[in-house]
Amino acid sequence: MSPAAVPPVGARIRQARLAKGVSLRALARDVGVSASLVSQIETGKSQPSVSTLYAITTVLGISVESLFDAGEAAAVSPVAAVSPAAAQAPVLRALAAFAADPGRRIGPVVTPGERDVLELDSGVVWERLGHVPGTDVDFLQVTYRPGGASSGSGGLMRHAGTEYGCLTSGELVLTLGFEEYTLRPGDAVCFESTTPHRYRNDGAEPAVGVWFVFSDT
Repeated sequence: MSPAAVPPVGARIRQARLAKGVSLRALARDVGVSASLVSQIETGKSQPSVSTLYAITTVLGISVESLFDAGEAAAVSPVAAVSPAAAQAPVLRALAAFAADPGRRIGPVVTPGERDVLELDSGVVWERLGHVPGTDVDFLQVTYRPGGASSGSGGLMRHAGTEYGCLTSGELVLTLGFEEYTLRPGDAVCFESTTPHRYRNDGAEPAVGVWFVFSDT
């Protein structure tokens, strides 16, 4: 992770869990993993896979984007803090959030050395490319190392939202429902994230792409 900007993802998960009043065992039960795994993730002894991370954030009702934020406000979804009227005006909502907490803006220009990084399990790295306060989108460069996958167990994942991605280098296999696609540089995908899916890199080179995941809230 980048030196100061991003606290350990496990610490953010624990903070969100405690803020929601959810016990460790209850979270593990709802996610479908062992309590010991959740404990290891929270203490930084283990990193979650992409699928486990999405499952945890779904159960806790927070955005994945919030796990990058160091402020106390990151423990709850940004949407929960705005009125229904503000939610209908994304631009005004973003401006209001920026005025209230300018430190949460990432950009407008982010150089490679300034990116926040999350190292996940199963050979997956997320690099945050930017963030406009008050918006619910994960804007990421995603790297799947050789043999890397979004789910180490081979299971498919599903979560709220819509995702768009474009592969820039390497090859990536996408399982989407009952179909399987091999993505090559320049190939793009878009689908509802509630559709069971999984990414994996069967090649010898890293697969790198840019992904947008919009939350449905």
